Amino acid sequence: MPDLIDLRSDTVTRPTPAMRAAIAAAEVGDDIFGDDPTINRLQDVVADLLGKEAALFMPTGSMSNQTAIKTHTRPGDELICDANAHIVHYETGGPAALSGVMCRTIEAEGGLIELAQLEGVPRGLNDHNPHTTLLCLENTHNRGGGRIYPIERVEAIGAWARRQGLARHLDGARLMNAVVATGVPARRWADCFDTVSICFSKGLGAPVGSALAGPADFIKRARRNRKMLGGGLRQSGVLAAAALYALEHHVERLAEDHRHARLLAETAAQLPGLSLWPDVIETNILYLKLEPRFGNAADFVHRLKVMGVLALPTGPYTVRLVTHLDVSREKAETAAQVIADAARERAG
Repeated sequence: MPDLIDLRSDTVTRPTPAMRAAIAAAEVGDDIFGDDPTINRLQDVVADLLGKEAALFMPTGSMSNQTAIKTHTRPGDELICDANAHIVHYETGGPAALSGVMCRTIEAEGGLIELAQLEGVPRGLNDHNPHTTLLCLENTHNRGGGRIYPIERVEAIGAWARRQGLARHLDGARLMNAVVATGVPARRWADCFDTVSICFSKGLGAPVGSALAGPADFIKRARRNRKMLGGGLRQSGVLAAAALYALEHHVERLAEDHRHARLLAETAAQLPGLSLWPDVIETNILYLKLEPRFGNAADFVHRLKVMGVLALPTGPYTVRLVTHLDVSREKAETAAQVIADAARERAG
């Protein structure tokens, strides 16, 4: 759909010409034997970025999270996460199906758990309960509208989980958005967790890939679980080259996406029949809430498409918009005008 402005997700980006050149020039080997030099370099870069001993390339963020869960737990265990976590809504029941693990969910505003909500949640060890062994947080939060955990809250929750004897995993698919928006280094965020996953195929603009970072012995076990889940790749340096290019060239520019999301939000906030959620746009994701009299989300999204903008209905009356590498300032301004025209048209 080359003529449409695609705001459905930041996963829709196309490799830039320079990224394609990096892919074409990638030196490759067989990663199953551990001798793909580009994969090895990417894993070293990610481990250093996050302050961990080792990292492991993954085809997808879901595989990265599910490999982490499988490696941290045993069947019959329980993990704690928020009720709107990606691992609950978008990973096809993976904890239960792949690891035999229950999810104990907590309702949290914007997906951001408060420390007080965790007190008393881990179950004691007895023969009746699942064993609570893992805490998972998501930062930034997808269904939370791109919200960012305050770093002080993450540090307090991480320290609490350590005292409880819980393993700690961060779904950091969009962690670099949090880094750019707050100025807090990736290592400081990652220091609160035993393991961290990050994605290259969202705001960073690579076509494929994620990575899981953590202690060396954990990553060794995770490699086996990755293989079990079908994630062992061969000459995958062509994918790693795109991820390396993204880390080297596309991190600081995430600030542009945040500015473009705020531009859309400023327009939407003034339109009849629409409200904005969250009220303050922190990164590159925003949700529009439609008043029922205004019509349903599917019809509104269809009208936007006819007018040249793709958006994602996420409920009967909610629409998600995500800015990204392929959305220039000019395209953001055009999309804002299209949204305004469609809203006023419906408002009569």
